[in-house]
Amino acid sequence: MSDFIERWSPNFDERALPISMIVLHYTGMKTGAEALDRLADPEAKVSAHYVVGEDGQITVMVPEEKRAWHAGKAHWRGISDVNSASVGIEIVNPGHEFGYVPFPDPQVASVVRLVHGIKDRHAITRGNVVGHSDVAPTRKQDPGELFPWDELARRRLALPRPTKKLTDPLWTDAGFLLALERFGYDVTDGFAATVAFQRRFRPELIDGTICGECRAILLALLLPQPEGD
Repeated sequence: MSDFIERWSPNFDERALPISMIVLHYTGMKTGAEALDRLADPEAKVSAHYVVGEDGQITVMVPEEKRAWHAGKAHWRGISDVNSASVGIEIVNPGHEFGYVPFPDPQVASVVRLVHGIKDRHAITRGNVVGHSDVAPTRKQDPGELFPWDELARRRLALPRPTKKLTDPLWTDAGFLLALERFGYDVTDGFAATVAFQRRFRPELIDGTICGECRAILLALLLPQPEGD
């Protein structure tokens, strides 16, 4: 990873909570340059701590100790001021609106190194390394189903998708949503929360339908095993 480039954004304020989360986003704009301009624009009122280019170059925009404006209205594991509790990483990708593409290897390698450092500095648990869609399921779908969460999970930087000894607990749909809320999601919109869960943990089929496989994956994530911290 090359040294960080500095391009400071004026869009930040003071944190009200200790750092306990990392939120991953995609920029969702046609180019990385456009995204950097927007994140540095005082009129835009948005920012992130870091932006990772397709080539792996990292731009730092807000000091980690400050509250960047990346998550918007969001909720995770009882925290509704997600901006105060999180470090926000924007990953350059056109996103679903402008021709969503896989994330290049150099970019993923930089994200891995960046997450590793932040996670260590702030003693963040794997279960609190999340996507924007996890914390804002009714509004967001980034970093999306093409993001290689398994690359982070292999290094114990994010929760792995459970695959072994899966058992369907046969919950009702209401029971599934209760369990999903216990795991961390805002389930006010049950369909949106289910879609966000699938996008993260069962990305090959994102249909919002609560099925045996989804129930089994969620149960495994909730069990007090390495999957669940």
